[in-house]
Amino acid sequence: MTTRTNPGILRTSGYLLGNLVTGIFWFVLLVTLGAVSLGTAVIWVGLPLGVLTMVLARGAATAERAWVRTALGVEVARPYRPLPDGFVARAKALAKDPATWRDFAYWVVMLPLGAIEFALTVALWSAVAATVALPFYLHRLPATWEVEFAPGVVYSIDSFVKALPVTLVGLVLGFLAYRLLTAVGRGHGAFARALLGPSRTSLLSAEAERLSASRARGVEAAEVERRRIERDLHDGAQQRLVAVAMGLGRARGKLETDPDGARELIAEAHADAKLAISELRDLARGIYPSVLGDRGLDAALSSLAARCPIPVEVRVDVEPRPPTAVESTAYFTVAEALTNVAKHSGATQVLVDVSRTDGSVVVEVIDNGRGGAEVRPGGGLAGLADRAATIDGVVVVLSPAGGPTVIRTELPCEW
Repeated sequence: MTTRTNPGILRTSGYLLGNLVTGIFWFVLLVTLGAVSLGTAVIWVGLPLGVLTMVLARGAATAERAWVRTALGVEVARPYRPLPDGFVARAKALAKDPATWRDFAYWVVMLPLGAIEFALTVALWSAVAATVALPFYLHRLPATWEVEFAPGVVYSIDSFVKALPVTLVGLVLGFLAYRLLTAVGRGHGAFARALLGPSRTSLLSAEAERLSASRARGVEAAEVERRRIERDLHDGAQQRLVAVAMGLGRARGKLETDPDGARELIAEAHADAKLAISELRDLARGIYPSVLGDRGLDAALSSLAARCPIPVEVRVDVEPRPPTAVESTAYFTVAEALTNVAKHSGATQVLVDVSRTDGSVVVEVIDNGRGGAEVRPGGGLAGLADRAATIDGVVVVLSPAGGPTVIRTELPCEW
């Protein structure tokens, strides 16, 4: 991933001037070490020297990334593969990593590139300085300058006033130098990203791994949810419905012999049927609450807050309305978070803040409890992270000892 900020022309110019020094230094050092290591590889001396060359190239590239970030405002990610333990294994991994050779190639190209950038920067700013300062130069050291525009058309510059048009030309040239060197800095930033950053193949591979992990977590979360629904049906509504059927069967057998007893059994069956309906309604709400689909997040979260035993303040600003999957994930994130707060935090106040950014919905649940919450495998917070991961969401938990606890979930609206 790469980001860019506006670095300013002074830092950009300083970077372009310094490239000549860094380019010469690292080119001479790395090329010399590389040539010597290749020449002495047959007597095994070149092997450790070659490893040293690769380590130096990688170290120089790491420093260059920091320098590019500071001077050009370009963030270049580290592209390296993890290194195993052991000297021999590390040496093999360094040699097999394409990023090592891209680092080396970067410093080979930097010698001519640095010279070009240095010469261009010096030439442009020297011309700007000379033309802008010409009137002051003539004022202190009188002289005559002649500019021939055409045969017989000569403009003599021999005073401060006559040199002012040249200053205007210098200002225009300064603007052009600013734009040109800014473009050169951007081009060098793109060049640094191409060679010192992750390759397109590695980025696609990392994205594929992330999507695979996200899919696996989503499948696991769905499986856990399925088992929960089965358990709730078996232990709740199913048992109630069985009791209703048995009660009605007994009542039917007593209708003629014991009408009063039959009425009592029917009343019990009716009560069990109402409880079963209530449990089914709660179960349906746990799958997808109707209020969320009908009235949106604000009403759904307010309903959750009303059922929480701890006072909850709800702030929702998500216009335009996000996709259904985002709303559902946000709802269940808050529901699980409030359940955890009520069970474990000891809090007396909770704030639920849901806001919409350019491309995502941010959900924050903040309580004033004792803190110490953390994401554990199989725990409620891990379940939140798994649910969010199904739509490429991210959950961050900040819970120092003594509180407060902040559970922040960012859910993208496009994926």
